[in-house]
Amino acid sequence: MKNSLTLQKPANKRSVNGVLLLDKPHGVSSNHALQIVKRLFSARKAGHTGSLDPLATGLLPICFGEATKFSQFLLSADKSYRVSMRLGIRTATGDAEGAVIAQRPAPPIDLVYLEKIFDRFRGEIEQTPSMYSALKHQGQPLYKLARQGITVEREVRRIKVYRLEILKWAEDVVQFELHCSKGTYVRTLVDDMGEVLGCGAHVTELRRLTVGTLGAERMVSMDHLQTMIEAGSAEGIDQHLLPIQSVLSHWPVLSVPESTAFYLRQGSPVVISQAPLSGWVRLVNHQGEFLGIGEVLSDGRIAPRRLIVS
Repeated sequence: MKNSLTLQKPANKRSVNGVLLLDKPHGVSSNHALQIVKRLFSARKAGHTGSLDPLATGLLPICFGEATKFSQFLLSADKSYRVSMRLGIRTATGDAEGAVIAQRPAPPIDLVYLEKIFDRFRGEIEQTPSMYSALKHQGQPLYKLARQGITVEREVRRIKVYRLEILKWAEDVVQFELHCSKGTYVRTLVDDMGEVLGCGAHVTELRRLTVGTLGAERMVSMDHLQTMIEAGSAEGIDQHLLPIQSVLSHWPVLSVPESTAFYLRQGSPVVISQAPLSGWVRLVNHQGEFLGIGEVLSDGRIAPRRLIVS
């Protein structure tokens, strides 16, 4: 990263709405990346959706303005990663940044043996979150307690591993892709794999590829944004923003007449023809402009849940 990114003086804030698919670089926390990008866009309001460790790179969706109202739906989305794990070394944090707590020789491995081990981690499995996670205990993040040498009981959670595909392996390094449900801790998954292998393991590289329906093809780096600004295209960086409703692209769409939209804006449930029988819907006006989201009630009416300010 260029040092100038952290030294710029704040510009006049402006109203920015949309979603940026940031390619987070290695060695930068998610919050630090958010603050840099927010400053680059001179945006009044922004938030990221799901932290990546400083070690990790890849897709970090950043919601600007009205898009922040819908960030929770990315937090709860499935995700996919490309992972490299080192066999024979177990660390306190489950990644390369943690202190080594055990070293054991890695067993001879081949594809058949690896597939047998990996098959134990496919489908619905149980996972105990690491003490070095951001989960909170009595208001304190677990990783802060862990750094003080404090260990607390963590509740076992059920997660789903939809896909676990081995890409390549060497003597002590295995690279794979993972598609999993929300709440999955990749470092914990790798640590658990290492214990089943009997040699220990930790994450050496982690790259997030997708969040829900959002993929890597529209990712942009902070350096690229900075280069555009230096070239005099400060407003041109807005071309990298996706529409707000892109985070909900898998939801059904309902077109709302203006007379009905009036009542939605007052907070009143309404009847809309061709509405699904249950679930959530995207609401658009007759011109296809996004209005917000609604939930189908038991009586078939659509209740407004989050609407954007035009």
